[in-house]
Amino acid sequence: MLRLFAKEIISNRRGSRSFASAVLVPALSLALFLNISSAWAQDQQPAQDSTPAQGQTPNQDNGKPKQDVPADAGGPGNDIGPYAIPKKTPDAAPPPPPPPATPNKIEGMPDYSIKVNVPLVNVDVMVTLKNGQFVPGLKKDNFRIFEDGSPQQISNFSVSQAPITAVLLTEFGDTNYAFMVQALQASYAFVNTLKKDDWVAVSYYDMQPHILVDFTQDKRALVGALNTLRMAGFSETNEFDALYDTLDRLDRVEGKKYVILVSTGIDTFSRITLDKIYKKIKDTKDVTIFAISVGGIIRIMYEAQGREPPRGMGIHAGQMDYLQADNEMRTFAAMTGGRAYFPRFTAELPELFADISNDIRNQYSLAYHPSNSKLDGTYRKLKVQVVAPDGGPLKVRDQKGKDQKIEVVARDGYTAKHTVD
Repeated sequence: MLRLFAKEIISNRRGSRSFASAVLVPALSLALFLNISSAWAQDQQPAQDSTPAQGQTPNQDNGKPKQDVPADAGGPGNDIGPYAIPKKTPDAAPPPPPPPATPNKIEGMPDYSIKVNVPLVNVDVMVTLKNGQFVPGLKKDNFRIFEDGSPQQISNFSVSQAPITAVLLTEFGDTNYAFMVQALQASYAFVNTLKKDDWVAVSYYDMQPHILVDFTQDKRALVGALNTLRMAGFSETNEFDALYDTLDRLDRVEGKKYVILVSTGIDTFSRITLDKIYKKIKDTKDVTIFAISVGGIIRIMYEAQGREPPRGMGIHAGQMDYLQADNEMRTFAAMTGGRAYFPRFTAELPELFADISNDIRNQYSLAYHPSNSKLDGTYRKLKVQVVAPDGGPLKVRDQKGKDQKIEVVARDGYTAKHTVD
């Protein structure tokens, strides 16, 4: 057909040369294209039967090896073979979770943090025999603390043997010469019990308090300050004002502090009332008061004669006044976990101050987080008990095997912090 078409075109030479070229060349190109397409179609025809012929092995296809499917492969296939998709193992760990998204910081807004203060109550406890001897060797399990009747869990426990920080506050008014002499003797006895690492300040009061020497470790400076005392110019002994001023100054001193109050206990003309000084003692933390009454021998002599003890020009004090003064000094000591002493003779003073020094240097320090965590500024009563490890009563025997009664001395309570503190 192609030959006839070409022959006819050649024999028909009526047209121009341009027309023959335009017809002949595309015709030849079309014939060549149809011939190539027919050959390509024959090569692409699929096999009539995919099953192998007799005598032909399954893994051969026209002499060519057939690709086997991997055992652990899966998924769709193509003209080359299946896609190898490995199966997931059950023990494979899951991918880690994405990190939490952090909120975008707003410009101009400050960063805030929450801080929670858990209150901690410190309680110093003295455990002695009736004669004042310290009871050593007690453990944490030997103590029980109750706050307003509720048992508390002790978190910290130690035996305190640290140097002391104390203020010697001495009454020195123009009341009675014998009282002043005994007050000075008591002050000298206290200074002699100090050690080189102790810090002590000395103050005296008549109508108002006076600081003789600030905190120092020099015993000679303390004795020299006491030697400067001369006959007082005022008969008033404003004990409440002087004690309030001392506690106010000590409130700015860190750590445990002690006040050695040497006084008759008589207050004559203070601006601070008894209720206010009690409240000040309750609100002052980490302060223990040891009260030493002076003038006891003079009082006994006058009372035996049925007369009132002398107090000074224009100052009169009866037996009831001294009994009230003694009760106040006992209360000062009890509220802070200290002791009150009422010596009858001057010779008792060295032994008395040795007991005080022993009590201060041998204390059990306890601490707990109160179950009542409210910061309401209320006063809470404390009670400390010493028991045996099994919870029964603690028994202490002397060298003869006789049971000895123990005394537990601790502060009566404390004032909780307020939210504005």
